[in-house]
Amino acid sequence: MNVAVWIVSGLLAAAYLMAGLTKSTQPIASMREKMGWVDDFSVGTVRFIGVAELLGALGLILPKLTDVVDDRAGVEGTLTGLAATGLVAVQVLAMPVHLKRGETSALPINLVLGLLAAFVAAARFGWL
Repeated sequence: MNVAVWIVSGLLAAAYLMAGLTKSTQPIASMREKMGWVDDFSVGTVRFIGVAELLGALGLILPKLTDVVDDRAGVEGTLTGLAATGLVAVQVLAMPVHLKRGETSALPINLVLGLLAAFVAAARFGWL
């Protein structure tokens, strides 16, 4: 199980690092073509989403990789679980935005990313 969690965590971290870097560093005009939803939000909000994704990606990997004290109340993996939970929240909040904009083709991606992050969270919280 631990190997599966590491693989999923690594894939999610790579995806969120790329997405977070784009949203936190690129001009809005250059993102508009692939992410039309950026016009519905302020630049600060888009940057906030990008930073949240970057921090979530780092939180999926670094606590376990660097072997920092990563347990609360005897549950090892709490920091990673919290990072994964935050990424679930990002996907849950993205779904209504895409629905409102009629971008139903983005929903399966949101769902898969959210479920994978939920799997990591559940595993790191010791529920699996």
